[in-house]
Amino acid sequence: MMIGAFSIILDDENRVLLCKRRDKDLWNLPGGRVEQDESPWAAAVREAQEEMNVVITIERLVGVYFKQEQGEIVFQFLARIEHGTPSKSEESKETAYFDMNALPENTAPRQKERITLFSENPNIMRTLNQ
Repeated sequence: MMIGAFSIILDDENRVLLCKRRDKDLWNLPGGRVEQDESPWAAAVREAQEEMNVVITIERLVGVYFKQEQGEIVFQFLARIEHGTPSKSEESKETAYFDMNALPENTAPRQKERITLFSENPNIMRTLNQ
């Protein structure tokens, strides 16, 4: 089974930080696969560094999702930037904050769904089969 870890990072205006992938024309939350012997929260921190050149602090778990057809469990965290300014990297060609109700059309569909669920009630932890 594969494990993924992604972070919702908000600015002072409650907008969500997304990065635009280099390999596909999609916006998504910073994150990716958890490596061997790595915790999901450590993976989320590593992925934010690799994709956006920022150091984040995990605040809490906000969702656990099961992607049945791919045999993958995805952990979604709420995080904040501790150091750095979001910028493009070898993995992302652009970073930007977006209103959670006005995400780009080319936001990865499952990412969009998870952001919407979070925005509807950010104080609860979600579980969902996708």
